[in-house]
Amino acid sequence: MSPRDDETPRRGSQPRRGSSPDRSAEEPADDPREGRRGRSSIGEARAYTPRGRTVAERGRLPRNGGRNADPFRPALQVLDGGESTQRSSRGRGRTADQPPAQRDSEQPRSRAKAKDAEEPRGRAKARDAEEPRSRAKAKDAEEPRGRAKARDAEEPRSRGRARELDEPRGRERTRESRVSRDSRDRRDTRDRRDDRGRRPAQGNGRRVTDRGRGPSGRTGDQRRPTPAEPPKLANSTRRLRLGTVLALSLFVTIGVRLVVLQVATSPEEAASLLELRQNRLSSVTLPASRGSILDRNGNVLAHSVEARYVAVDPENVTLQKDIPGTAAKLAPLLGVAQSELIADMQRTKLVEGWLKFRYLARGVNVAVADKIDALKLPGIYTHFDERRDVPGKDLASNLIGFTGSGDEQRGLEGLEARYDELLHGTDGKRVFEVGAGKLNKPIPDGYQQDTPAQPGSSLQLTIDQDIQYKVQRVLDVEAKKRGATLAGAVVLDVRTGEVLAQASYPSYNAANWQKTDAADRIDVPSSIVTDPGSTHKAFIFGAALQEGVVKPDELIEIGPGLKKGDITFKDTHRQDPGTMMTLPGLLAYSSNVGTILIADRLGKDKVYEYQQKFGLGSATGEGMPGEASGELLKPEDWSGSAYGSVPIGHSVSATLIQMAAGYGVIANDGVYIQPHLIKATISGADNKATPAAAPKTHKVLDPQVASQLREMMEAVVDVEGGTGKAAAVNGYRVAGKTGTGDLLVKGQYTSHDAGSFVGMAPAENPRYVIAVTMDVNRGGGGVVAAPAFSEMMSYALLHNQVPPSSTPAPTFKIKQ
Repeated sequence: MSPRDDETPRRGSQPRRGSSPDRSAEEPADDPREGRRGRSSIGEARAYTPRGRTVAERGRLPRNGGRNADPFRPALQVLDGGESTQRSSRGRGRTADQPPAQRDSEQPRSRAKAKDAEEPRGRAKARDAEEPRSRAKAKDAEEPRGRAKARDAEEPRSRGRARELDEPRGRERTRESRVSRDSRDRRDTRDRRDDRGRRPAQGNGRRVTDRGRGPSGRTGDQRRPTPAEPPKLANSTRRLRLGTVLALSLFVTIGVRLVVLQVATSPEEAASLLELRQNRLSSVTLPASRGSILDRNGNVLAHSVEARYVAVDPENVTLQKDIPGTAAKLAPLLGVAQSELIADMQRTKLVEGWLKFRYLARGVNVAVADKIDALKLPGIYTHFDERRDVPGKDLASNLIGFTGSGDEQRGLEGLEARYDELLHGTDGKRVFEVGAGKLNKPIPDGYQQDTPAQPGSSLQLTIDQDIQYKVQRVLDVEAKKRGATLAGAVVLDVRTGEVLAQASYPSYNAANWQKTDAADRIDVPSSIVTDPGSTHKAFIFGAALQEGVVKPDELIEIGPGLKKGDITFKDTHRQDPGTMMTLPGLLAYSSNVGTILIADRLGKDKVYEYQQKFGLGSATGEGMPGEASGELLKPEDWSGSAYGSVPIGHSVSATLIQMAAGYGVIANDGVYIQPHLIKATISGADNKATPAAAPKTHKVLDPQVASQLREMMEAVVDVEGGTGKAAAVNGYRVAGKTGTGDLLVKGQYTSHDAGSFVGMAPAENPRYVIAVTMDVNRGGGGVVAAPAFSEMMSYALLHNQVPPSSTPAPTFKIKQ
C-alpha cells in the first residue's frame, strides 16, 4: 500500500483510479493493472496542475485495455512548464505517437503530480521534512518486490540505467545524444527554484515542482525500473560456426584414420583385414552364351539350348550334417556316382577363404532340375545354364566336333575346338557379400559387383546341310558294303574353293560323344594321309603339258614293264612291247610305265615343283584343327626307285582335301584356290556378319592346258575298259582319275588298299570336284570309290540345278 493511503482526500472518498465517472466503486476495473496504481482519482487530478492552473483537455488518444471506457472523453494532459506533455516528451526521447503500452507506463507519474497539486499548503512543510523518507518509501512501494534489493542508492545512475533499459534496441545509437540532453535538463532544474524556494524533483529531462508530487511523496520522474531484457535467442551464426568446426573435425579424423590404415598399418594387420573381407565375399561365374555353328544357308548344325546347372554350397551348415544322404538323393537324378558327389560337397580351403560354390553338374535338363528343386535339399540349388545341342545328331559330327560338359564348356574336337575362343565368348562374374554361419546368404543391399558376360560369335560354314547329309549317307552305305575301315568324301566348289560337304566314316552322335572311341571321331579327309596312288598321275600329265615336254596328240611307246633302281614297275593293263599309246589312253588305263616315261622328261626337280604347286606337301588351311600336311620326297632324297615310285603316287603322302584342291586347279582353268570351311563369323553382340578372309590363290596351269587335261581325263570314265567307268553321271560329262594306294597308320603302311576316285563335272565347264577314298582289304578306286562318287556328284548337280552337258563327250583314240 501507498504510505499516504490513510490520509483523507480533500474531496472525500475517491473512486478507484482509471474508472469512469459513472462506474460504481464496487465495480471492478477492466484492466487488472489498475489495482496496482493507487487510488487517486483522475477527476481529482484533473482539477489542478503543479502551478494551480486548470488543464486544457485537448485531444488525446484513449488509453489501452479499458483504462477509459468512454471513447468520447478526452484524456488528461499534464502541462509541464505550460506545455503539453506530448510536446515536452520529445525532451525525453519519446513522441506523442508512442505505443499505448509505453504511455500507460508513465501514467502513475502524471497521477502523482496531480495529487501533489491538490495537497493543502499547510501540510507542505511537514511533507518537506519527510520528503526524503517518503520519497524512498514511495519508490520502494512502486518497485517490484523481487527487485527492491537491486535498486541503486545513487539516483542518477539508477535513472540512467532505467532509461537504458527503456530504450528500444533500434535506438541504441542515439543513446549518447539523449544522455547529454538529460544531463543538461538536470542542471537547469537545479538552478531553478519554485515559489517556495525548493528545487524541483529531477526526472528524465522534465521539470517537476513540489506540487507535482503524488500522495506517496514520489515525483513522476522516479519511475519504476523497466524489467530486464529477455534472454537472447540462439545465435544462428554461432550454430553454423560450431557445425562447421564439428564437420571439419570429423573429416580430419577420417582422413587421419585412412592415412594410418594405408601407411601405418602393418602387413599382418592388412592381411587380417583382407582375410576378413574375403571371408564375406562369394563369387559365381556367369557363363557366356556360346555361339552357334550354321551352314551356308543359316541352318543350325550345332547350338546351345536352355538347361540348368546344379551347384553346391559346401559352407552350408545343414548340408555338412548329412552329406551322404544328400548325395544319395542326387546321384540317380544327375547320373553321377555318389562317391564323386560326396567329394564335391566337402569343405575346401582356398587362399582367399573357404569355397562357397562348386558345380555338381552342367547342362542338366530343365525337367531334372525341377525335380531337384522339389527336394529342397539344403545347400543345393540350380540355376540357368546352357547345353550344346546338335540337331542333326551325327550330321557333320566329325567335322563340327563337340564341347565338354565341364565348368567352362570348352570345345574339345573339330571346329568347336579350332574356333573355341571365338565361339565361347567371355564369361562374366558376380561377386557378392554373404553373412556368416546360418546367415550364409547374400546380404540385401550388401556389396555386389557384376561383370556381364560377353556372348560368343557364331560360325557360318560353307557346308551345305543337304549335300552334307547326302554325301554322308552314301559314304556310309558304300563303306559298309565294301567292308571299309575308314572312308572319307569331300565336295568342293570349283569357282570359290568352298567346301560344300566333308564327310567321314564312321560317324558318331556328337550329343553323346562319350560313348564313342577316339579313333571313330577323326575327320578322315583332313587327318588321314595315304599314298594318292594313280590319282597323282594327273599332276604329272598337267606339268608335262605345261612345260611342253609332251603334246596333247603325242604317242608314247610303252611295254609290259619298266625297271627303276631295283624295282620293276608294271601296268595293270599289260601292253605288249612297242605299243604306241595316246595320252588319253595312258590315263584311261592308268599306265604306270607311260607316266614314269613322261616324268623322266620332266625331271625330278620339275616333278617336285609341280607337286608343291598343286598343293601337296603342306596343309591347305581349310580350318580343321590337326590337319595333316602330307609328305613329299625332295629331289636330293630320291633313290633309284624313286624315279618310278614318285610319279605314280608312291613315296608320296597326301590327304583327301589336298587331292581335291589339286584337282580344283584342273577344273578351275589352272588356278589353285585354297579350300576353306568358314564362310563368315556372326557377332554375338550385334548379330553382324563378317565375311571370312579371301582364300589364297595362285596359277599352276594355263587355261588351255587345263582344258586339254580335263578332256583327256574324260577317257577314264568314257572309254570302254577305263578304270573309272563306274563314276559316270547320267546327263553330265565327267572327268576324273582312279587311284589305289597304301594307307599310312602312324608312319607305317598297312596291308589294306586305299582306293580313291577324284573327279569333276560337268567336264566342259566343271562346277564341283568330289574326292572319295576308302580303306578296304582289297580293291582299287574304280571299284570301291567310283560308284560312291557317281551318286554324290549326281545329287550335287541336281540339288543346285546345274544344267546337263550340252555337248557330247569326245571320241578318244587309245593306241596306234
